[in-house]
Amino acid sequence: MIKSWILPNKARLVVEEIPYLKSAAVGIFIKVGSRHEPPELSGGSHFIEHMLFKGTHRRSAREIAESFEGIGGQLNAYTSKEYTCVYARTLDENLQDGMDILFDMIFNSAFNEKDFETEKGVVIEEINMYEDTPDDLIHDVFAQKIWQGHSMGSPILGTLETVSQFKREQVYDFYRSSYVPANMVIAVAGNVDSQQIRDLVESHLERVTFRETDFSTKPPQQLTRFTNMVVKDTEQVQICLGVPGISYFDERRFTQNIMNSILGGGLSSRLFQALREERGLAYSVYSSPANYSDTGAYSIYVGTGPGKLSSFFEALYSELDRFLREGVTDEEVHRTQRLIKSSIYMGLESVMNRMSRLGKALLMYDRLVPVEEVIERIMAVNREQVNQFAAEILSWDSFSLAAIGTEEALANVENEFKNWWS
Repeated sequence: MIKSWILPNKARLVVEEIPYLKSAAVGIFIKVGSRHEPPELSGGSHFIEHMLFKGTHRRSAREIAESFEGIGGQLNAYTSKEYTCVYARTLDENLQDGMDILFDMIFNSAFNEKDFETEKGVVIEEINMYEDTPDDLIHDVFAQKIWQGHSMGSPILGTLETVSQFKREQVYDFYRSSYVPANMVIAVAGNVDSQQIRDLVESHLERVTFRETDFSTKPPQQLTRFTNMVVKDTEQVQICLGVPGISYFDERRFTQNIMNSILGGGLSSRLFQALREERGLAYSVYSSPANYSDTGAYSIYVGTGPGKLSSFFEALYSELDRFLREGVTDEEVHRTQRLIKSSIYMGLESVMNRMSRLGKALLMYDRLVPVEEVIERIMAVNREQVNQFAAEILSWDSFSLAAIGTEEALANVENEFKNWWS
């Protein structure tokens, strides 16, 4: 049974009762992410996420950690471009204690000056580590260019320059203005009583003073084609080819999921089979959509050796050309539909997945989306729709390129890209 409410302070609460479980999960989704940050606060949302764990006026950082371990619970958080999530999982009998800690962190983070400066060093090292992981960094390199001039292109972690210059009052003010009930969705799933959860959440929110803040932003402009090369002394060349995509409101998102799975979304996908299994041109190769509230991107990633660049571009072009000319088959579509259906239903066996699904649905679509509706939309996609969508989004003259590697390798990458995509 699923129940949802808009609470008096405009927070949204959704609860799913699953009485046969012995565990429960709670997530607090805050509608603020890297796209909502001013340039001087790039990385601020992620930094606030870190500070939530550094102590409140009631608990030190150690006490937060020990309190959760003391009830055998799990506590974590993550930041994205459009929202932040702090979540926990406990035994059902300990959920009330876990939620007390969670709400204390969310609303009463102390932002102690000493801890603030310490955490700047931690995040700077996280950025350095990320910079040393080119297969992750390449996606930021692509995003920075496709959404250039807009906060959507800013790295979620921020930069060494912005984080090192953060001031406590500046970040704290951003925290107080964004972590307000009207900007939140609270999602709970597990062996719980809906009314008890509502009473508990309302009791926590009643203690909060807040002001409403408008975090709406303008959509990014559509950019023309680009190449973005980052010189690094790496053994492999990291390559990301991509095109502008669709938002998560676009009705074609179900067709996109089918297309992506067939093209490069899994081990049986065409790109994985052709480029890795048959020709050994890469260890990792995949395609993936990135869908946001008012924009999107679709990209193909590969990490390959400098000596295989010519063969890689030839093989990739050949596979994409065949994909666009011949289209997908009915059997590929049916196989993918069964795969996605199975993945969705098996994911529901996880209390964390159930909680996350509910929270994201309310945050993104402002409504609960039944699983049956999603399955029905997936199963309704046909071969003609996939082929039409592929022709629209994978237009040859829409592809852009980002790459990381040595100066010599990048010169070859750019030449190969121009040879095949000119």
